[in-house]
Amino acid sequence: MTRDLRSVGIVGTGSYAPSRVLTNFDLEKMVDTSDEWIRTRTGIVERRIADPDVATSTLALAAAHAALESACVKPEDLDLIVVATVTPDMFFPCTASILQQSLGAAGATAFDILVGCTGFVYGLAAAGALLATGPYDRALVIGAETLSKITDWQDRSSCVLFGDAAGAAVLAPVADGRGILSYSLGNDGANADALKIPAGGSRMPSSEETVANRLHYLIMNGPEIFKFAVRSMAESSVEAVSRAGLSMSDIDIVIPHQANLRIIEAAAKRLNIPYDRFVGNLDRYGNTSAASIPLALDEVVRQRRIHPGNHLLLCSFGAGLSWGTMVLRW
Repeated sequence: MTRDLRSVGIVGTGSYAPSRVLTNFDLEKMVDTSDEWIRTRTGIVERRIADPDVATSTLALAAAHAALESACVKPEDLDLIVVATVTPDMFFPCTASILQQSLGAAGATAFDILVGCTGFVYGLAAAGALLATGPYDRALVIGAETLSKITDWQDRSSCVLFGDAAGAAVLAPVADGRGILSYSLGNDGANADALKIPAGGSRMPSSEETVANRLHYLIMNGPEIFKFAVRSMAESSVEAVSRAGLSMSDIDIVIPHQANLRIIEAAAKRLNIPYDRFVGNLDRYGNTSAASIPLALDEVVRQRRIHPGNHLLLCSFGAGLSWGTMVLRW
């Protein structure tokens, strides 16, 4: 028996960021850096930091409530919850299960996706496919991170980059020709070591030695990631736009992963898309990994910058090394 595929789109968005602001000037007092150095190399001015007792699911819950209210959907009506994060509350159960209980969505299937900064786009693709084929009708996809918990605040090259936040989207069937049109997902495992947390898993279990050597913090090869990011965002965007039967001139709004202003500018140049079509909030939030795209998306939705019929391009790169790009018609 075959089933006709349904069109699936985003019908509501929400986001949340902690109230505590950590500025570049604050970081000057913590490590050997400066506001000028951070601004010119990354575009970041400040970032949000969660309190020590706040878990990723706490941020996810706030963003989820906002998205559900936007979509006029009740928690008990959800069929699926997908949480993209590299900072889960714990190894297991998955953060989506914890969120399901706190949200009051007892009937929803729930699972996590762990692919770093590309996680939200991967989550949209997975949830969209499940809704397109049925039997699910409503899904909640969340990107949520408390990166401050895995940041080495003694590493001047990386601690300036990251912040905490959550963004969410509600997916449901939409009119034909709307919603998710195409996507491009992929991984380059040969360069997986470029971005990682070495210890804590089965390869290097937690021990007194791993803690002493600071191996439970994020480690990254900045130059390697920069090159990969520009190349993968450009190539996957071309592929996704082509699969949607569109050209770059048809794209009205680009929401890239908010990692580094230089990366975004380089990608815009390669794609030959006017820079004013790119959405950015990097200066205010820093790199929030899986939360960055839904956080920016919710901002432009609430600012009424997206109109029915607009074509959106969501493009990201992250751990794996991975890439994820999606085209939607609003």
